[in-house]
Amino acid sequence: MKKVIFIGQTGCGKTTLCQKLNEQTIKYRKTQAVERYGDSIDTPGEYLENRHFYHALIMTAVDAKVIALVADPTSEYRAIPPAFAGIFGKKVIGIITKINQTEPQKIEKARKELVKAGASPIFEVDTPDGIGISDLMNYLEKEAV
Repeated sequence: MKKVIFIGQTGCGKTTLCQKLNEQTIKYRKTQAVERYGDSIDTPGEYLENRHFYHALIMTAVDAKVIALVADPTSEYRAIPPAFAGIFGKKVIGIITKINQTEPQKIEKARKELVKAGASPIFEVDTPDGIGISDLMNYLEKEAV
């Protein structure tokens, strides 16, 4: 798997996704600092939610080959600003989590948020159920440049 950094709001499923991709036991907990799970870099949601921490995301992303913006369709709060992908100068993909916990209209709203941010391609996953994980893993192993 290419080294990837996961960026998204608090509670969107970044840690769970990192654990699943690295075949670790899923343990639900709040990420307090940047953490590594093999080739996955997990960031606290506050780094995206507070502009004063954008520099920390940019510096942490230097080590990554792929930037993954993670959107939670179950939340009404939208933390990913338009054109956000442009600050990285690298491949930025989008991931919509929790797709089994919401309706299609909310998934589409999250997709539009990721498109406006500049992410492509966009993957839909439900981490605990394993939906979409193999497609994402395949992309990170073979197709990401």
